[in-house]
Amino acid sequence: MIAAKKCKDCGKVKAATEFWKRKASPDGLALYCRDCFAQRNSASYRKKQAALGKKTKDFRRRRDDPEGMKYCPRCETVKAIEEFGSNRSKRSGNSSYCKPCWNTITREHRERRHGSSRNYLLKLRYGVTEEEVRQMIAQQGGICVICLRAAAKHVDHDHFSGAVRRILCFKCNGALGQFEDEPERMLLAADYLELRGSQARMLENEVGGPVFGGPDRVRTDPRWRERRASTSRPRHYHLRQKYGITDEDADWLLRRQVGLCGVCSDRPGEHIDHDHRTGAVRGIACTGCNTGMGQFGDDPTTLRRAADYVMGELVKMVTTPDGTTRLSFTHPDVDPASVPLDGWKPYRDADGEHRRGDPSLWSRAGEGLTPLEVLVREIVARSRASGRAPVPGGAARS
Repeated sequence: MIAAKKCKDCGKVKAATEFWKRKASPDGLALYCRDCFAQRNSASYRKKQAALGKKTKDFRRRRDDPEGMKYCPRCETVKAIEEFGSNRSKRSGNSSYCKPCWNTITREHRERRHGSSRNYLLKLRYGVTEEEVRQMIAQQGGICVICLRAAAKHVDHDHFSGAVRRILCFKCNGALGQFEDEPERMLLAADYLELRGSQARMLENEVGGPVFGGPDRVRTDPRWRERRASTSRPRHYHLRQKYGITDEDADWLLRRQVGLCGVCSDRPGEHIDHDHRTGAVRGIACTGCNTGMGQFGDDPTTLRRAADYVMGELVKMVTTPDGTTRLSFTHPDVDPASVPLDGWKPYRDADGEHRRGDPSLWSRAGEGLTPLEVLVREIVARSRASGRAPVPGGAARS
């Protein structure tokens, strides 16, 4: 094969590698160089498209970018190949556009097709539109249906069925996930916070009170300066300063809880839980219960409302005297649209008293059992079914 050839269009002598192969030619190469061949094909294509009344982009000459570089046609810039996303459908394995341009193109596409990126994501994840979410928020009076304290902003859905439930605030939405949507754990946490559960009774029997430790103990304990076996560890001083307990106290408490969470009794106890107002220690909780109670603001009313919410017994549709319908999620009932965002406190307090005395989750318990007895039965049955054994002697995190 020849080493070089003259192109019949541009008249330039170029290397044979600049020509396509052509069996019909004596030398086995095309009559025109690759650049001229591309221009001829482009002119023919655009002529046919114009005859059909279609508009085409301007012809762009083939680029010869340096090794490891790539040209982005949107920003018209040559960038490093790392600046481009991956695309397995392309021969090069990279996207046609750099990452910033790709993000812009994607956003413009979503806005053109779906109105906005948020509307696209709502339809993709939950099957609802942005307008439907706005209507749901208006039905709720703009308030989170669980805590009745913060504005409703986050779509909550059932992770089993995928169905959208209601619009919640950020903290309530996250707390449901920490409790894994288990209403019995939330009710146990409500009793735990009010110091009327099994954990408080155990401490009452052991130390003479439902809580122990706290900053006051550091100031009043005459043995504070005594050197003990555990004082060589920094954790000892941290526990004493923050919770008013020692390493020995923490290990003793975890043993008394048989290594399990003092709230749900179903998971390993890992974190020391304390009253943020007094600093006294209530128990050692698992990660989910400890974090979930914190996100719910350590508030029993919110926990009981959350339990009923998960069970589908909190938010109901009622018929008004004029024949229309509206939402109802408090006792006593009130029209959410008639209450301003900062006016929910009296309704919330009244609802808390109602649920504390008669939690709806246990209205179907039957058999004359108390809520605590029902919970104990469920916890034992669940532990047996899972084959999970207690974890005695585990270290509690501070």
